[in-house]
Amino acid sequence: MRYIVNDDVVLSQPLEGPLAAYVERFARWSGEQGYCAYSLKRRTRIAADFSRWLGQKAVPLRQVTSSAPRQYLRARAWRAPIRRGDAAALRHFLGFLRGKGVIAIEQAGRCRMTPAERCANAFEQYLRDQRALAQATVAYYRAFVRDFLKDRFGNGPAPLSRLHARDVAHFVQRRAPRLGLKRAKMLTTALRSFLQFARYRGDVQLDLAAAVPTVANWSMSAIPRAIAPDQVRRLLARINRGSAVGRRDYAILLLLARLGLRACEVACLDLEDIDWKAGIVTVLGKGGRQLELPLPADVGAAIAGYLQQGRPDGTCRRLFLRARAPNWGFRPSAIGCVVRRAILRHGIDAPTYGAHQFRHGLATDMLRHGASLAEIGELLGHRHPDTTKIYTKVDLPALRTLAVPWPGGAQ
Repeated sequence: MRYIVNDDVVLSQPLEGPLAAYVERFARWSGEQGYCAYSLKRRTRIAADFSRWLGQKAVPLRQVTSSAPRQYLRARAWRAPIRRGDAAALRHFLGFLRGKGVIAIEQAGRCRMTPAERCANAFEQYLRDQRALAQATVAYYRAFVRDFLKDRFGNGPAPLSRLHARDVAHFVQRRAPRLGLKRAKMLTTALRSFLQFARYRGDVQLDLAAAVPTVANWSMSAIPRAIAPDQVRRLLARINRGSAVGRRDYAILLLLARLGLRACEVACLDLEDIDWKAGIVTVLGKGGRQLELPLPADVGAAIAGYLQQGRPDGTCRRLFLRARAPNWGFRPSAIGCVVRRAILRHGIDAPTYGAHQFRHGLATDMLRHGASLAEIGELLGHRHPDTTKIYTKVDLPALRTLAVPWPGGAQ
């Protein structure tokens, strides 16, 4: 006898086990995520077999945890080959059930955290809620603080009242030489912020933030690596806009090149962030600030082309989605992958493989065409004018007019 699930998947046995009532809903949800017919059938069948195995082992619904799929796959390996994607399908199945409140979200990981990790988590929560820092910045700060506390206290209790200035200074002196300049400065900034947070909570009485050594640095010591306008034009011209992926990548590259957005800002764009009538795109910048930027006609046309003939169907509201299932929104790192893949594939001799070079390129090109630093800073969303001054160093033709002639003539 055949049993049909979701009008598409055919099973040789009826649905059984503690999760039987949710297999069809999982199949419907998987279809909404853009899985092809073969993958959808495979995911549904392994979810049904997993539920049947739980029933045979007399595992009640309340005891289904993340370890159950591993046990099931080990048992299944004796009678059938484990295929690629089976483990991921079961992880998604349990995630689907947690999202519906069917099984509980496991808290066991919190019990195994060391005191240093719990303290770092409290600091992370403070940075998110009170400081509204960017997600990447929070992750960096937390990692530095966790390493500092682990270096001082190990896996045992972490009484912050026992911290001394020498602990802070010695840690920075050991770690900073192994880091680049930017990461070393971020290390000291993270420690100062954490020690101020600890003093605010009353865990530390002394102002240990003043004991954090200063990393030697010179203002505007580096020149921004900006992609040249002709390189941008060649890259955009070589993108294959005949495919869905090509239309998506072309729209992403245009946003980077025309508006100078950061990778995280492009990844976080939602469908509702574009006001087509007013020609405005709302961008979530650093620190949670919302910026309204004009939407150029070519950028709008590229996005519209992707939405009409490239964007997968689904419930996700992110503007740019993965081309392969599950059709979820991009992570910031994925924007960098799009840039790197396009530069390598089309043989563009760009300064770097990253997305930030388009931001530098836009600012440099605007400066050369007479835009003021205030106008550039407003477009790029800079909070402080000093941040924009770095681009004066890349306007080489203007700097040559200030050069003093070499004594005795040209060399």
